[in-house]
Amino acid sequence: MSRSGAFFTFRRGLVFIQQTYAAACQTSVWCYLGGFISAEPRINDRIRVPEVRLVGPSGEQVGIVPLAKALELAQEYDLDLVEVAATARPPVCKLMDYGKFKYESAMKAREARKNQAHTVIKEMKLRPKIDPHDYDTKKGHVVRFLKQGDKVKITIMFRGREQSRPELGYRLLQRLAEDVQELGFVESNPKQDGRNMIMVLGPHKKKTEAMAEAREAQAARKAGRQPQEEHKQEHDDAPAEAS
Repeated sequence: MSRSGAFFTFRRGLVFIQQTYAAACQTSVWCYLGGFISAEPRINDRIRVPEVRLVGPSGEQVGIVPLAKALELAQEYDLDLVEVAATARPPVCKLMDYGKFKYESAMKAREARKNQAHTVIKEMKLRPKIDPHDYDTKKGHVVRFLKQGDKVKITIMFRGREQSRPELGYRLLQRLAEDVQELGFVESNPKQDGRNMIMVLGPHKKKTEAMAEAREAQAARKAGRQPQEEHKQEHDDAPAEAS
């Protein structure tokens, strides 16, 4: 083999070693960070301990039993043996229907996310010399936001000579706060921010309460539509009178 061929072979081998070492390092990092560690508990034959502290299907304490006995009981009850406390000595295992347990846990998590209240700050911009019709429209939006349990940031935008009349913006903000005082309160008093004047309104109702009321109203509307649809269906199915 020529000198150039030997050098090329040596270089390829060196590159291969470097790549293998980098892959091994990456694997070690992933394992350290828990990338390959399953979050699922061990069940049935995956449990590798000589004995467990067993909890029955109804939560009763069975006591410390050999793993083989616990698996036998699980098979007898047609349930799964689930390791619920792996760090205990001995580990705590419970007899349960693991598939049903996972489904119910997923549904509870979904319902919790559905009912979770996210604080949202809406923004509404006005001009100091706003038209009465535009003011009513803007106020309607603010009322809707407050009913939904959201905060509202009101911004008065000054232009040109309007900047020398900040009292116009202040009076407008005060007027709006009084018009919606049944639904919200002034959380942040009006303050000048460059060319703008800003005020924040907070709702009296919490977000969760507003969401619950919205769901109840929707259910009531749906229940009210159902009898009407049934009455209409009965009317359409009735035979037509002879002329």
